[in-house]
Amino acid sequence: MRKRIFYLLILLISMSCSSIKRHNEAVTKLHSVTALHSDVDKLYVQLQKHHPNLYQYTSKADLEFKLDSLKQYITTPLTSRDFYKQLIPVIKHVRQGHLSIRPLGVRLNKKEQKARAKTKFDFYALDFEYLDERLLVKRTVGKDSTLVGAEVLKVEGEPVNALVDRFKTRFTSDGYNKTLYNRAIGRSFKRLYIRDKGRLDSLNVTFKLRDSVFDKVFKREAKALKKTKKNDSVVKKDTVAVKKKTTPETLSAAQKRIRRAEQKQKRALKRKRGYIARSKEYTRNFDYIGKDSAVAYMKIRSFTNGKYKKFYKESFQKLKAAQTKHLILDLRDNGGGRIAEVRHLYSYLTPKAFQFTEKSKVTNRIPVLKALMSNTTPLLVKGAVGVLSPLLAVHNLIKVKKRDSTLYYNLTDAKLKKPNAINYTGALYVLINGNSFSASSLISTHLKATKRATFIGEETGGAYNGCVAGYYKIYQLPETKLLARIGILQIEAPYKQTPDGYGILPDVAIAPTFKDRQEGRDPELEWVLNEIEKNNN
Repeated sequence: MRKRIFYLLILLISMSCSSIKRHNEAVTKLHSVTALHSDVDKLYVQLQKHHPNLYQYTSKADLEFKLDSLKQYITTPLTSRDFYKQLIPVIKHVRQGHLSIRPLGVRLNKKEQKARAKTKFDFYALDFEYLDERLLVKRTVGKDSTLVGAEVLKVEGEPVNALVDRFKTRFTSDGYNKTLYNRAIGRSFKRLYIRDKGRLDSLNVTFKLRDSVFDKVFKREAKALKKTKKNDSVVKKDTVAVKKKTTPETLSAAQKRIRRAEQKQKRALKRKRGYIARSKEYTRNFDYIGKDSAVAYMKIRSFTNGKYKKFYKESFQKLKAAQTKHLILDLRDNGGGRIAEVRHLYSYLTPKAFQFTEKSKVTNRIPVLKALMSNTTPLLVKGAVGVLSPLLAVHNLIKVKKRDSTLYYNLTDAKLKKPNAINYTGALYVLINGNSFSASSLISTHLKATKRATFIGEETGGAYNGCVAGYYKIYQLPETKLLARIGILQIEAPYKQTPDGYGILPDVAIAPTFKDRQEGRDPELEWVLNEIEKNNN
């Protein structure tokens, strides 16, 4: 029996090594023109099969013309990454922000992965913002904050604006919106650069800080030495790491109980507010601005992690108890997330019963099942889905109904919902920008359509009239191994605006400047506070 297990492990390891070798060959070799044309055709077939609103912003004739032109342009073999650079600007013309294409890099074996996990690359610790056609370091994740506020002039000798112009062809907003591009460039600069160049171990960046221009070379290096034993600590003496013995802390039974209670409370807080380990921030934040409780500020970075219901309940209970008259809801740089969460939040902001979404247009009667049975689904998961497929199929068939020759998936959010009993009825101000996308645009549509809030900032990157998202088909192109993410549900609020293809427009248009960031100013928030003070006076 032991021999069989041993031989099975050897077989699995060899299969894994073989799989890594085949993958690396596929993403690094030159693919023939025939293979590249085949991937273009197969991607288009997948889009037609699964995307429910493929021709919303670009007609079928125009899209097919662009795809045919791409095939005519590709006349020489290309690597997967170079093919991605040719393909994505064409797919961008679909103008659906949730549709994406990305290249895969070279895979590492387990030994290489372990070795890499022991290193760091400080370029990844930089967060950027793009303002007034200038890329600045918004913050650094870690102890070194010396680069905060510095402008990036060049990366590996290439001017930043040349990189920005190129990267803007690699993604899209919903419809014809323009504000998302500058916001997303700053937020996604590192990811876009890596997709363009591949894995990085060294990078030369030219910065300008005040009147000083200088180069900094980022290199992959070993992580700092950590504690190895409970009673050992590491101290630096003349740049040499020396182990220093420390006496272990002795706690009484009562102290241990207190510590356990504190740790439990801390874990509960992280779950409730959603903890972001990289930046050591919370996803959901609530506080009061000023001495009294007249102005409340709620910053929601995304609608993703954490158990949100308790957070919103406690926050709105505070608003009710304090009889707060002004609430600022900050959705800037909120890329979206769970529809259930934004619907739950909206129930606290409206006094009326509401339908949060309409039934979602789909392309077939079992959309979720087909999305799960993709060529990227792991074999074990695919096997489990196969076993459960009768139940999943029945579930999908119950959910999907035909109306006027079109199939619709009945989302739970399409049912009539009641407002929360402690809903907030005071003045509401919503801060938005080009990075306000997806689910954050969905709740903004409701607040705008019902005239519930005053919007300050920029047009949202997400469309007023909805988007294609919800569930996704993750499809891998057979030859080049590029990954395509295709939304399968058309998600819309029961409100529409004309013309189609634009986001939620602000009532007061304010765009931050490079100078604002250097001076540490927040012009959108400042406007709201000044307006509240003016009205009070």
